[in-house]
Amino acid sequence: MSSRPLVYTRTLPGGGFVAIDAEVSGSDHHVRLWVERRADEGRRAGHPPPVIAEAHADDLESAVASLRGIASDNVSVASALRRWQSDRAG
Repeated sequence: MSSRPLVYTRTLPGGGFVAIDAEVSGSDHHVRLWVERRADEGRRAGHPPPVIAEAHADDLESAVASLRGIASDNVSVASALRRWQSDRAG
């Protein structure tokens, strides 16, 4: 999905994965948590995965830590994904 470097990835049960990518601009570290739900890599083309959370911090470690709790827990990922879907339907 992203040309930004991945700083965290985890495979999801049933296929797909979650990832945190990062972008640094000066002293601002911007990280995004996104969910690739398609297990089949061929089905991913042209369909960017949803970004379900974002954070900013003065250092990369703090920025990633702020999203790792969601990324490492299936229930939290599902809840964030439902919020994303609800916001889109909005």
